[in-house]
Amino acid sequence: MRYLTSLVESLRAAGCVFAEEEADLLLSAAKDDGHLAGLLARRVAGEPLEHVVGWAEFCGLRVEVGEGAFVPRRRTEFLVEQAAALTRPGAVVLDLCCGVGALGAAVAARVPDGVELHAADIDPAALAYARRNVAPYGGAVWEGDLYGPLPASLRGRVDVLLVNAPYVPTEEIGLMPPEARDHEPLVSLDGGADGLDVHRRVAAGARPWLAPGGHLLIETSARQSAATAGALASVGLAVRALTSEELYATVVIGSVRPDPS
Repeated sequence: MRYLTSLVESLRAAGCVFAEEEADLLLSAAKDDGHLAGLLARRVAGEPLEHVVGWAEFCGLRVEVGEGAFVPRRRTEFLVEQAAALTRPGAVVLDLCCGVGALGAAVAARVPDGVELHAADIDPAALAYARRNVAPYGGAVWEGDLYGPLPASLRGRVDVLLVNAPYVPTEEIGLMPPEARDHEPLVSLDGGADGLDVHRRVAAGARPWLAPGGHLLIETSARQSAATAGALASVGLAVRALTSEELYATVVIGSVRPDPS
């Protein structure tokens, strides 16, 4: 008990708001006292707790993460909820800009009888975790820039395309919490001058990959939602935006319009 108290005090002194909970997680992750001391030192130095313990809770799953990887945010659970509601058993699901593969895994976990899951990202470090996170669902992982590495066999077959691409404007990166700006890869944070460079590229390349009746779901911010929606509408998708006040989350959904014939 005295050791736990000391651990909590060290975390609290470092500014950890949920020191008691973090102490329990560090104790659970530690192999021995020396290992615990190392984990504590990393956390006190400002490394994200998820990097330190090696996993993050996301949509009820224990998702593997680690040093140099983007940590899935709780607000992104809203995107997963919307995607899962549109996903039928056996659907082809593509998690683009997948990071550690958390979104695709969470959607697959929610669909009875499973899906055909694919995940793609440009960051090889993140994909090392993604391969493990999507493996229980038979997921395939592709390394490269957006649609570039995808197999031709996916063209016109993707029923649900979910995207959590970077959407922070470059000049606002410095305003992010140190845990993010100092420990997560810039490629997963920086969305360009207005934050929407990647959104526009995702939208521009989406149609050849979407199946008839397919859906593209992309996380954005409330203030950027009109511009994100405009990018999806510009390629002929029927667009709607949804917001969760509880999670401070906004998702824009673009759907392939029915063939008038």
